[in-house]
Amino acid sequence: MKHVIVGNGAAGTTAAELIRSKDPAAAVTLITDEPYALYNRVALPRYIKSLVPEDKVVMRSPAQFTAAGIRFLPESRVAGVSVQEHTVLLDPGGELPWDRLLIATGGRPNPLAVPGGNAPNVHNFQTLNESKAILSDLSHARSGVTVGGSFIAYELTEGFRHHDVDTTWLIRGPRWLRRILDADGGRLVDHIAREHGVHMVYGEEVAEVTVKDGLAVGVTTTAGRSLPCDLVGVGLGLTMNIDFLAGSGIATHRGVLTDRFLRTSVPDVFAAGDVAEFDDVVLGRHNMMGTWDNALAHGRVAAVNMMGGEAPYVDVPTYQSGLFDTIISVLGMTPENHPDLESVGAVDVAARTCRKLFFLGDRLVGAVLIGSIRGKRLLMDMIRSGTPVPISERRALLDAR
Repeated sequence: MKHVIVGNGAAGTTAAELIRSKDPAAAVTLITDEPYALYNRVALPRYIKSLVPEDKVVMRSPAQFTAAGIRFLPESRVAGVSVQEHTVLLDPGGELPWDRLLIATGGRPNPLAVPGGNAPNVHNFQTLNESKAILSDLSHARSGVTVGGSFIAYELTEGFRHHDVDTTWLIRGPRWLRRILDADGGRLVDHIAREHGVHMVYGEEVAEVTVKDGLAVGVTTTAGRSLPCDLVGVGLGLTMNIDFLAGSGIATHRGVLTDRFLRTSVPDVFAAGDVAEFDDVVLGRHNMMGTWDNALAHGRVAAVNMMGGEAPYVDVPTYQSGLFDTIISVLGMTPENHPDLESVGAVDVAARTCRKLFFLGDRLVGAVLIGSIRGKRLLMDMIRSGTPVPISERRALLDAR
């Protein structure tokens, strides 16, 4: 069997290694447009804070893939897929045949599409190369601007402040994570960020980046505010890498549509990781979750099914991160992907805690916890089991332990 995997992140690499370990006779090819083998994207926020060295971020080498019997094609771009011929088309040329194909291409960060937004010290933050460039600029920066209401924008803001860079955080909406947090939750995060010396600006976007001698030296906002800076960090969301599937017959929506087995609409083609818009058995609808743990789990399920198995993906997607000197945990489904959810919440600014629960019908389907993750296991179990929760009992769940 010829297994071709497009994307060498956590999902793609996990699938490649599992297939090789279970079927030593299989031919496994792993394709990426990056120059690196697998590295730990979860570690990149700590890397730009100089808390971990590069050799602790990198998890695999090309030599390790070779030793495992995996053909590794770095700096290779897939231009298209022919499901009739069972081939992937490479750019600038060439074809690879496959019996089973896995799409694990993730997404690409949206650029700052304004005049001056392509200056070399205006940075997205997803890849190791981008992280290296950010860390280099942080070594001499005195002031910076971060842009966006996403987790990436937060991680950049925290990284800038860790290096004592005077940082202004520019958010287009009324608060951080505006689709997930309510106004009270947004005020709590604002309070925490300001405690750490961040200048918060809401309701404004970047209109232009001022460039001098080829480098960004300032930002002008849509309200006419002028913000001098030595670098700019951009966290404006992702566009899923599905362009190369146009005309292939593989069904896409926001990502690549799959069933609960991570199979796409085309036989012998699977999708996993951030790019997979999968039929979520636990939540009862299609879902997307761009987390490391989700990608690892997807990679394992996809590998089993590419080898002929019938393993459904059954789990509650979760994400957990630091939030300056506290913590945030996101469980299951949130209004980020499904704005029709009902919610209850409680915020205690003095205690620096926020708890918000999301419901679909009579089911608990998601939660956001800031400052304390007490009751997380109970909430996870309730999401997984689909236990009905009457409206009269929902607020009591906020005190779950």
